Amino acid sequence: MVVAVGVSLMLGRYPIAPDEAVRMLLGKVFPLDQTWTAQQETLFFNVRLPRIMLALMVGCCLSAAGAAFQGTFQNPLASPDILGASQGAAFGAAVAILAGSGAFAVSLSAFGFSLVAVLLVLLVSGRAKGNRVLVTVLAGVMISMLFQAGVSFTKLVADPTDDLPAITYWLMGSLTGAKLDTNLLMTSVPMAVGLAVLFALRWRINILTMGDDEAATMGIDARRLRLVVILAATLVTAASVSVSGMIGWVGLIIPHLCRMVVGANYRKLMPASMLMGASFLLIVDNISRLATTAEIPVGILTAFVGAPFFLYLITRKKQQ
Repeated sequence: MVVAVGVSLMLGRYPIAPDEAVRMLLGKVFPLDQTWTAQQETLFFNVRLPRIMLALMVGCCLSAAGAAFQGTFQNPLASPDILGASQGAAFGAAVAILAGSGAFAVSLSAFGFSLVAVLLVLLVSGRAKGNRVLVTVLAGVMISMLFQAGVSFTKLVADPTDDLPAITYWLMGSLTGAKLDTNLLMTSVPMAVGLAVLFALRWRINILTMGDDEAATMGIDARRLRLVVILAATLVTAASVSVSGMIGWVGLIIPHLCRMVVGANYRKLMPASMLMGASFLLIVDNISRLATTAEIPVGILTAFVGAPFFLYLITRKKQQ
């Protein structure tokens, strides 16, 4: 991850050497001789550094949430949007764009509706009968479909020359709107809280993968623990999607890749997923902004990379 950050600082139309980047950062604290230009400083603090930080944060959160959901629901196909968080955020962003709101209001609306979607899932699953895990997943699918229908309706009534392109671009996922003083500060707190909870409970997720009966024999309340993990994973997912749009496959592929490296023990799998997810999204974002003259939405590239890799995992398991 450190290597990816160092390389990312140098990539672009206006390269910045790592030593210059370090001096610019230290120059904010210590009185150093300015060896860099004003243009380099503006580019570094207003464009490149916020984007690198946002890529690291979003990639870390999505992969951690994916790993947590896969263990909590005992489902290798679980991803951060399994409970409707992404579709809820998409609907909130679409409504805000349709209302002519600014970038900050769009992110705030996406964050709020993402939490509302998951709370609806938990409310429905709490009233339903049957297997708790299965009911929760099915409720997530239904709520996702409802919010997806809402997104389709907003696209139907949106202005085709202004609002519709903005909604479509947001749904593709992008990190172009990274700002230190707005979305990064707004999302850093819920991201930090959610990641801290997932990291602290990572060994208990191992117990959830064994089932509720095994957890009960160890003195663990599986229902309460599952609720805490779901809320923490939802918090980081909502915060990520609200500022980056819908970026898929990160939370699905990275945990599986980490299992191939460190195994299935969540004491190692959770921190490995956080680091590898951050590195992966940063590398993909570099490709998205440098591959062509026009920037490619990062959500498209993650799908191009994630889908073939997942097919490889499926065929590899079948051969074994």
